[in-house]
Amino acid sequence: MINNLLKNFCLITFALIAPITLPAGGIQKSLNQYSSSKNTNEIILNSNTSLYSSPEIHAKELIVLDIGTTLLVLRNWKVSKSETWVRVELASNKFLTDPNQILKGWIKM
Repeated sequence: MINNLLKNFCLITFALIAPITLPAGGIQKSLNQYSSSKNTNEIILNSNTSLYSSPEIHAKELIVLDIGTTLLVLRNWKVSKSETWVRVELASNKFLTDPNQILKGWIKM
């Protein structure tokens, strides 16, 4: 009984602490360190860019965004010194757009 109690305690502790470092909503040190400007929350694309489901190059590509698309920056995610990803949301009128349209995703900077 004590053995099962100890296993359950370890499992619950791991389940509560492990997700903290995940990009979906976890903690990251120096979140705005690689932001292009402290006051900028928008990006206007100057080339076609892929929108990914997660911050990794082998993630599912959701859509390809056209030149001139305006994106709202939600957060930055630093994978390595040379690789930074940005969680973005397409700037759109939420009342007029299709509810099934993809509005959020990750782009590589």
